[in-house]
Amino acid sequence: MGRVAAERRTREVPRVAPKRRWRWLGVAIVVTIWSTLAFIAALLFFTWDMPGPEAALATTRRPSVTLQAADGRVIATSGDIYGDVLRLADMPASLPAALIAIEDRRFRSHRGLDVVGLVRAAWVNLTSGRVAQGGSTITQQLAKNLFLTPARSFRRKVQEALLALWLERRFSKDEILEIYLNRVYLGAGAYGVDAAARLYFGMSARRLEVWQSAILAGLPRAPSRLNPRVNPAGAVARGMEVLDAMAETGAVRAGAITALAEAMAFPRPPSREAGWFADWAQDDLAARFPGSADLVLRSTLDGGLQAVVEARLEALLAGAGAQGGVAQAAVVALDAETGAVRAMAGGRDYRGSPFNRAVQARRQPGSAMKAFVFLAALEAGASADDMVNDAPVLLGGWSPGNGGWRARGEITLEEAFAQSVNGAAVRVMQRAGGPRVVAAVATRMGLAGPHPRDGSIALGTGEASLLELVAAYAAFANGGMRVVPHALRDARAGGQRVAVPMAAPLRVMQATHAAEMRRMLEAVVARGTGRAAGRGAGKTGTTQDFRDAWYIGFDRGLVLGIWLGNDDGAPMRAVAGGGLPARLWREIMDGGR
Repeated sequence: MGRVAAERRTREVPRVAPKRRWRWLGVAIVVTIWSTLAFIAALLFFTWDMPGPEAALATTRRPSVTLQAADGRVIATSGDIYGDVLRLADMPASLPAALIAIEDRRFRSHRGLDVVGLVRAAWVNLTSGRVAQGGSTITQQLAKNLFLTPARSFRRKVQEALLALWLERRFSKDEILEIYLNRVYLGAGAYGVDAAARLYFGMSARRLEVWQSAILAGLPRAPSRLNPRVNPAGAVARGMEVLDAMAETGAVRAGAITALAEAMAFPRPPSREAGWFADWAQDDLAARFPGSADLVLRSTLDGGLQAVVEARLEALLAGAGAQGGVAQAAVVALDAETGAVRAMAGGRDYRGSPFNRAVQARRQPGSAMKAFVFLAALEAGASADDMVNDAPVLLGGWSPGNGGWRARGEITLEEAFAQSVNGAAVRVMQRAGGPRVVAAVATRMGLAGPHPRDGSIALGTGEASLLELVAAYAAFANGGMRVVPHALRDARAGGQRVAVPMAAPLRVMQATHAAEMRRMLEAVVARGTGRAAGRGAGKTGTTQDFRDAWYIGFDRGLVLGIWLGNDDGAPMRAVAGGGLPARLWREIMDGGR
């Protein structure tokens, strides 16, 4: 019996084993199916909104506007700025070497993801107690820059890794470097090394020196915070880190670092106050240059003169201006023959107040208006040698004062103009035909007004902007031609030259009248209220209670206008047009010509 039972058990064992195998096989199939489904679900979760890599390689960006000074130096940019697309062979070898040294030393050996680099970065961050290193490869950074948002999340990191793997399969290492260096954002609106090299160093990336390559290679970490326009010292410090990294990789000799560091110097940055000019120059660009192409605009700005304007203006406002209760100022310099604006300051600090007092503010011009009163008289048949009574005048109960002028009885129109005698100016206005005639002359010369319709127009109680006055005085300097102030001399859209809309000069007075007006304006400087200007021709202007002080003058083809005052109209402390404005005019003309 025992043997039979044993045999029976032996025969029954094979019947159980197949069932167990089928059970384990079923479990494996179920686990595989669910694992596959989980993997697909995870993949869908991470990739459902991931951009198509092929489509994303086509750059989409905002059209850029690059505004240059007359000498080609960049003074303002907007939109996304790209330079030439360069092949790796066109770049100096130091550029990719610097990038690899500071960002991804194992770039040539990994396939998009660097496990060793991730572990090393995690260890450094852990031991230092802060995020001191990143583990992203250049390929991962390219994936993020090309296809993804800057948002930090685990999901985005997975997408970044997947895209990095795709890039490594799709492109060679050199091609990845090319794309990266041509597309990476490097601060101040510049994308790619060529745009950044032109913006920060004034040259193509083809000609970069080793230290310049190091500066650019260090920017991707914090382009908005470390770029030379915003933080020159920070850019140099980061560049030194890159040079040290290049020495560690053998890209430069350790002994050469000191000499390279000593060579680090950036071109003089664009004027910090030329913002008013840049805003005015770029006003209404869409209407003047329709389309979506990148614009490169060469302006009329004289960088040297602009720098002089800023320095002299700041010195005056910080010194004598502060003592005289002057808080604000405006300056415009304009070419008398063409109307090209050479310099502009719309206040004392553009960052503190971008309101352009040279263009947007409308103030009473005071005695600067008398030029148009006397022009109207010349056109009515008078001459500079005619006589006029200089005593106070009474018009319907209104009698303007003559200031410190002691009446002599009869003086020439030239003397009345040079000494800015109010009573004589009102009589000259009446001789010219009255307020309406003077208003018409002022309008013809480019002053939009509003103009008073009574005798006070002779004393400048209307409104005008500094830019209007400077442009109007240009006709006295150029022989009678009205010019329209403009800021642009050349434009390129998408690399092709396009026409710059520009108004031609228009004759608004006879040449003989312009010559006679110039003679009277010279008398103002020679022996009148504008003696502080020292040279040239011009006219002072001071409004009631010293609320505005003007000097508009010209010499050797340049018309320069000055306004001093306060935004709230508060009176200054006896600051008249023949004082600080005329002094500032002379300092600028001496320093900028």
